[in-house]
Parts: sequence; C-alpha cells; structure tokens
Amino acid sequence: MILFLARRIGTMAVTLLVISALVFFIIKLPPGDFLTNQIAELRAQGEAASAAKAEFLIKQYGLDLPVWQQYLVWIGVWPGPNGFSGLLEGDWGWSFEFDRPVPEVVGDALWLTLLINLVVVVFVHVMAIPIAIYSATRQYSIGDYVATFIGYIGLATPSFLLALIMLYYTNRWFGVSIGGLYDPRFSGQPWDMAKLRSLMSHLVVPTLVIGLGGTAAMIRRMRANLLDELGKQYFVTAKAKGVGPTRALLKYPFRMSLNPFIADIGNLLPHLVSGSVLVSLVLSLPTVGPILLAALKSQDQFLAGFILMFVAVLTVVGMLISDLLLALLDPRIRIGGR
Repeated sequence: MILFLARRIGTMAVTLLVISALVFFIIKLPPGDFLTNQIAELRAQGEAASAAKAEFLIKQYGLDLPVWQQYLVWIGVWPGPNGFSGLLEGDWGWSFEFDRPVPEVVGDALWLTLLINLVVVVFVHVMAIPIAIYSATRQYSIGDYVATFIGYIGLATPSFLLALIMLYYTNRWFGVSIGGLYDPRFSGQPWDMAKLRSLMSHLVVPTLVIGLGGTAAMIRRMRANLLDELGKQYFVTAKAKGVGPTRALLKYPFRMSLNPFIADIGNLLPHLVSGSVLVSLVLSLPTVGPILLAALKSQDQFLAGFILMFVAVLTVVGMLISDLLLALLDPRIRIGGR
C-alpha cells in the first residue's frame, strides 16, 4: 500500500505539472493581457499616471519576460523580480482586476464552493441510491415508472431555468430571498449560530438545483447496473443457498453496482464547480465559478490560473480517493493489483 501511494503521488505531481503548463499557456494564447489592455485604454483616455502604474506592475510581476520564463516564475522554480515566489512557495499571485492578492479574492469563495459541493454530493447519493434500489427490485411497478419519469424530468430540465423558477416562487410563496448563501445583514459579520442557520436555510435551494440533474442521472445508471447484476448467476446462487434477499442484494449486487460511481469521484467535484457557474450567477452564490468566468473574460491570468489549478487538484485528489475506495469495496481489484 505504501508503494502504491508513493507511486500515485508521484504520478499526481507530474500530472499537475503538465496541467499547470497547459493552463498557463492556454490563458496566454489570446493577444495581450489585462495590464497591456488597460494601458492601451488609459493612454487613449490621456491618463498617463495610471498607465505608468500599470507599466510598473508589468515589471514587478515579470509580465515583460518571455512566456516560458513567466510560467516558471509563476510555479516558483525560476527567480522573478521578487526572487522565488510562485505557487510552490505559497504565493498565489495578484488579481489585477480586483487589485488585491488572489487569496483575498478567492478566500471565502473557496470554502463556500467546497461546502456546497460536499452538500450536493451527499444529497445526490442519499436521494439516488434508495430510489434506484427500489426501482431495480420492483421493475415495471408504478414506483419504477414514477422514478423513471422523475429521472427524465431531472435530466431534461436546465439547472439555470430551475434556479429561476425556484428563485421566483420561494420569494412569492414564502417571502424568502434565496440569493446568496446567507442573509445580507450577516455580510461581513463574524460567524455565530444565527449566521450558520441562515447559511443552512440558503443551502436548500442551491442543493436542489445543482443536485437534481446528478440525482436523476445516478438513479438511471444505478438502476441499470443493479438490473444487470441481479440477473447474474452469483446472485441466483446466493439466494438458492438461503441468503436473505436484503442481505444478498446489499452484499453482492449493490456493491458491484457502486463501482462506476466510486470511479467517477475524481470527475464529480470539478464537474460540480464548472457546471454550476450559471446557477451561481442566477442565485448570486459567492462561489469560484463566477470569479473564474470574470477572470477569463478580463484575462486576469494569475486569478484564472490559480482557480483552474484548484480544480485540477480536486480532480487528481478525487481520483486517488476513488482508487482507494474501489480497492476497499471490490476484492477483485485488490487481487488484480497484486
């Protein structure tokens, strides 16, 4: 196990290095950057002092260096104007659009994004697994048809449209404004029980909106996997030997049907981050999605690069977790690994 972890961590490091190069050079593909575009606008408006400040920032952050040197300075393996100060040293860079360090721009948004994603993942699994088991074990029953219909509705409904509908009706029926993640009066206030209760109440609608599509998809996939496993010989043999139906279902087919979902953990978290940008914009959620969209539009390279690397880290860590869980869940994988 130790050798496996060491090998996987080494692979993760190489993968992140390649991803960082792709992220940086793709961001640099459009001509210019935030500061050069700003300098051109300021000079056109005759604001020489502000243009001089922007030129100073270009020198300070090494944006006048060749692109390959800028990349090495950004990741922290090449000395820049301020020495070694990159991602490896914990320097996330400066956001030119917000005129603040990147940690100050994304600080609260990062943990709120992780919180929403964690709640959505729990919601998807808690809702989808029992419905899928019921639907598979009672095939062609009324409950199966209802679950299938709900699944199709969930897959066909755009999340941003559902967000607009719920935003309107919760305000109309209950007089509750669900924009943001807590009541505006708690903005800038320290965390206490009242602010926490406001956060939990505001999480209900985003969780339903973001998690509905994933829940519907998981119901359909798990139902199909379970139906496939229920028809195999080992399940028939287990029941013939006197194993109870519930125990036989949970011990064998259910475990095997979970394999694809465990393997998808690495893709689930980044998909939730990238797939909820429109929902975050509609519901005014302070997550990293809208910040990333604004950074890419304005070519704020350090801010956009850090958020994309954050999503990449989520992906590779999720892949590692899924591999470990698969080895624990399925003895065939452990035997194959040996």
